[in-house]
Amino acid sequence: MSSNVEQNLRPDYDTEIQAIVDYVLDYRIDSQEAWDTARNCLMDTLGCGLLALRFPECTKHLGPLVEGTVVPHGARVPGTPYRLDPVKAAWDIGCMVRWLDYNDTWLAAEWGHPSDNLGGILAVADYLSQKNLAVGKAPLTMKAVLEGMIMAHEIQGVLALENSFNRVGLDHVVLVKVASTAVVAKMMGADREQLLSAVSHAWVDGQSLRTYRHAPNAGSRKSWAAGDATSRAVRLADIALRGEMGVPGALTAPQWGFYDVLFSKTNKDQVIKPESERKFKFQRDYGSYVMENILFKISFPAEFHSQTACEAAVILHPQVKDRLDRIDRIVITTHDSAIRIISKQGPLANPADRDHCLQYMTAVPLIFGDLVAENYEDDFHASHPIIDELREKMEIVEDESYSRDYHDPGKRSIANAIQVFFKDGSSTDQVAVEYPIGHRRRRQEGIPVLEQKFKRNLSTRFAAGRAGEIFALCNNQNELETTPVNAFMDLWVI
Repeated sequence: MSSNVEQNLRPDYDTEIQAIVDYVLDYRIDSQEAWDTARNCLMDTLGCGLLALRFPECTKHLGPLVEGTVVPHGARVPGTPYRLDPVKAAWDIGCMVRWLDYNDTWLAAEWGHPSDNLGGILAVADYLSQKNLAVGKAPLTMKAVLEGMIMAHEIQGVLALENSFNRVGLDHVVLVKVASTAVVAKMMGADREQLLSAVSHAWVDGQSLRTYRHAPNAGSRKSWAAGDATSRAVRLADIALRGEMGVPGALTAPQWGFYDVLFSKTNKDQVIKPESERKFKFQRDYGSYVMENILFKISFPAEFHSQTACEAAVILHPQVKDRLDRIDRIVITTHDSAIRIISKQGPLANPADRDHCLQYMTAVPLIFGDLVAENYEDDFHASHPIIDELREKMEIVEDESYSRDYHDPGKRSIANAIQVFFKDGSSTDQVAVEYPIGHRRRRQEGIPVLEQKFKRNLSTRFAAGRAGEIFALCNNQNELETTPVNAFMDLWVI
């Protein structure tokens, strides 16, 4: 008889899973900065979703899976007439929010967009509020939505601080799934055992590969992947609330757990990590740090590592716009993460390919003085061959100090610098931007611009009166927090 017998002793839940569950159950948010920032994040996130409704490639994904389906107490999809079950509503909201790569960002060892979690949070909150009202119970208030946002941001962001999922080939939406599962399960009334089950299943799920974000496979899946993840979270929470057993060793089970199966190899050369390096590392406990430090994409719908390059290009535009045909070369000085993620040469196949290309996102504002979502579309690209001409003249250089400051928790800069050299031997000054306008260090400057962005996005979908009503509510912290979720969502129905 073989001595290699598995011991069938059911373990306690992994400590990493327990920490997430205890955080959502027990932590009390006392940071006013976090509450204020969550309100601004709500505005910005929903505004990004409205703007995406102008693009048929996004809207073709929205609506019920079965046409004509009627869902009692169905969750509303902002800016549309849809009332859907909360799983599909979460998918649709998440898809809208992420479509244009314009919502918030978190940059650390892993990257991501924590407001992607709003899809599940808002869909579940609207559904529960309507259901409560139907049986004479109080609806949830928008404070519960803001709390869910702060907690989902924190879970996703803290896990990302020291743990690089991209280096093992996994996409960051795994963190959306985990964070959304924890938060929506709590909103749905899960007890600790049900929460542990739900979160464990989020880790056990097959996880998305990053290949759809990188050359040569970059494509539009990256625009709906987070919607898919947050909707899956709603489904997993529902499964757990029906009494489904959890998977206690989801992360740590030898051979079969997440760490050994999905976190054990480096992506590039498939070298097996030592066992001690397969486990998650944590820089800090869960609190409200991530929401307080979140990065807003205020000025440009572009992958965040390029935001300061876009700002620098806008500054240089007046100096180069009349000399484009005389440019010899363009030097972009940047940080290591930008080089690894968005530096591309060669043909760009689609809008999703272009909004993840540092060279493209720099060329457009150099030429036109701005960068908007329509600049990624096929017809725009085809009409302006000068964009690719400038791309071919670009040199990408890493500044090691930029890379260090990017990873420094006390700085978290996202620096880029641009200098343009002309054929006659002259050049512009090097224009460097260390912190984008959406950074915490530029909040005072950035929030008024964020509010104007929100107003513009509201005007793409609503008449002036309705847009003004929504903005006034969202701009009043106390009134927003006490507003029933169903009443808030009423305002967003077309």
